[in-house]
Amino acid sequence: MTPEQATFLINIYLPQAENEQKTTRRVIAAVPADRCAYSPDPKSMTAWTLAKHIASSEIFFLHAVSNGAFNPADGAVPDSVTTPAQLVEWYDENFAKAAAKIRALTPEQLAQKIDFHGVFVFPAVAFVGLNCNHVIHHRGQLSAYLRPMGAKVPKIYGGSADEPMEMPAGA
Repeated sequence: MTPEQATFLINIYLPQAENEQKTTRRVIAAVPADRCAYSPDPKSMTAWTLAKHIASSEIFFLHAVSNGAFNPADGAVPDSVTTPAQLVEWYDENFAKAAAKIRALTPEQLAQKIDFHGVFVFPAVAFVGLNCNHVIHHRGQLSAYLRPMGAKVPKIYGGSADEPMEMPAGA
């Protein structure tokens, strides 16, 4: 990948990630603090484990892009974060910092290859796109947990039965 191609892609992927983050934070915030142990099946993650995985893996991927390497500690949620509200606060703060670091990268840094633990070797910018797919996948799982937990499903790509789309005046 050329630096010019990487620049083109980051101008698509980073705004997409920022938009998805707003939706993801709403889904995590909708998890009832007293129902975090909910799991629809013994093989499924609990709501809390899934919410933490979504937030931490996103920060992990974004830090890898800005650092040029994957470090498991880069997405670790502190033990002091114990509720969905605290997780959203941590996620917002760390996402903003990670996105700012990515914005500061040179085209050459965005094009440099990064090895994801021997599984994938992609240009750094590709991991921003892969991260979006990963987050969207797990966010869909978590959103499916919400109603059985007694929570409301926020709007995601349009209204939900619990949070309909607001139509602009005159539409």
